[in-house]
Amino acid sequence: MAPRLCCTSHFLLAASFLAAFAAVSTAGKVAAYWGQGAGNGDGTLAETCATGLYDFVNIAFLNVYGSGLTPVLNLAAHCNPDAGTCKSLSSEISSCQQSGVKVLLSLGGERGQYSLSSADDARGVADYLWNTFLGGSSDSRPLGDAVLDGIDFDIEKDGDHYDELAMALSSKCNGACVLTAAPQCPYPDAHLDAAIKTGVFSHVWVQYYDNRQCQYASGDASALQAAWAQWTSGVPSPADVFLGLPTAPAAAPSGGYIDADTLLSQVLPAVEGAAANYGGVMLWNRWRDVTAGYGAKLKGKV
Repeated sequence: MAPRLCCTSHFLLAASFLAAFAAVSTAGKVAAYWGQGAGNGDGTLAETCATGLYDFVNIAFLNVYGSGLTPVLNLAAHCNPDAGTCKSLSSEISSCQQSGVKVLLSLGGERGQYSLSSADDARGVADYLWNTFLGGSSDSRPLGDAVLDGIDFDIEKDGDHYDELAMALSSKCNGACVLTAAPQCPYPDAHLDAAIKTGVFSHVWVQYYDNRQCQYASGDASALQAAWAQWTSGVPSPADVFLGLPTAPAAAPSGGYIDADTLLSQVLPAVEGAAANYGGVMLWNRWRDVTAGYGAKLKGKV
């Protein structure tokens, strides 16, 4: 006997619901920072992308620029841009992109010498980034001929004129680049607030670590959730918001580490369900993740 229409309909509805739930529960993406591992402990860029764990890889960092300074790319022990050895990364960047991973250059970081002295200075840095790492042309491209997918703003020092830099880059890219921001979790961010409010960023991965007032601590996610509500309601559309976390306790000396089981069972369901603009998880950093295996525990589950 053929099943009655009502039962068939209920079955189809249930199947559709389960499929939709599965899609929502694994809808997030994963970003990670690469380039600052001690002794090349984070492996090659190609190896990082080949793991299949990350949707975005931020090359860290261009940490000297602006105010008349000659820009400096600092990739720890991976290569020496002055000697031209970072050009070998060109093929690795292309390999990452061919596998669907977007590769960005991250500006700033905790250490370095960078600032923007004026709107003109910001536009000059935008010209440099466009011609040296993106779709422009220059006789000096430290990463070779590869064209990066975008620029990440991890600004932890003087934040003046980053709104002008962001808008200048957005104008040059004309939709062809990804612009992202990595503010600290206290809202609003002390250095990137004006830049984020321009609305030109695609993704905002907030650092919920090394910030005691808004990070997870001792089983208590209330401070994190309160900051999450501020960020997800304050970031201009259409940007989505990522939960930025350390891959191991040692990656964040001032705290914020959440073990993967707790993250997946308690924290992510709470933050994902609280915001339509949830984007996924950002991990600091690949170096620690190599031994911790944090990203592997999150694969397909964020």
